[in-house]
Amino acid sequence: MADPLLDDVGELLREAAAKVVVPLFRRLDAADIAEKAPGEVVTVADRRAEELISAGLRRLRPSSMVVGEEAVADDPGLLRHLRGAGDVWLVDPVDGTSNFAAGRRPFALMVALLTDGEQVASWVYDPLAGILATARAGEGTYLDGKPVRTTDAVPPVGALRGTAMTRFLPPDARRTAEAGGRRIGELLPGQHCAGREYLDLLTGDQQFVLFWRTLPWDHAPGTLLVRQAGGVARRFDGAEYHPADDDRGLLVAVNEEVWTEVRAALLDG
Repeated sequence: MADPLLDDVGELLREAAAKVVVPLFRRLDAADIAEKAPGEVVTVADRRAEELISAGLRRLRPSSMVVGEEAVADDPGLLRHLRGAGDVWLVDPVDGTSNFAAGRRPFALMVALLTDGEQVASWVYDPLAGILATARAGEGTYLDGKPVRTTDAVPPVGALRGTAMTRFLPPDARRTAEAGGRRIGELLPGQHCAGREYLDLLTGDQQFVLFWRTLPWDHAPGTLLVRQAGGVARRFDGAEYHPADDDRGLLVAVNEEVWTEVRAALLDG
């Protein structure tokens, strides 16, 4: 059955990608790229796409609040809305900006909807791969319009494949994770695009991903996708992820048993 909200926001992301983001890929000038914080860049594509997406979301729900990555860079106080009443959109106009600015893939466009502080819908779109994932709380996850579930298989640790951004961990945790990573079948360094990591959990290309930094626009969309498909998204201590929490550390896995296996290998030593 068609879902007008999922369809409308999906079309909005496709429009932003087609009109703004993809035409600028590998066509940016030096003046189109700026450093907004040490080691973090923003491009003209990020700003233009966020403007287009935000305007479209406000048209869909006129009383809603939009919390976009670039808007928060200018006004961090916007984050207070993530536990507020009503509808709040989280927008990452170009997830994987460092890749995009360097002319590399992957990158993605992402949106999440919170209602009264709870995650209720999400979208992740990889325009170069042509993949759109959507989810509604209580109604499952869809990949290009078809229902998708994460695997319930539980391979032995030595057969697991997943990502761990260990270089961002505190020194002690990094040493533990790197030592434990030698027990993992294939430990990947990460793609610098959280959206693509979440899509790869849905497609079965990996069974887990470990993050340290957890900015809300990077993870609210993907965590709902994975949870609604049967997976798990929790803090290192086992607490359920919520985008308003400013805690660091997040482990996402295709099912409960894999989450437990990976946590034991990478975090417990």
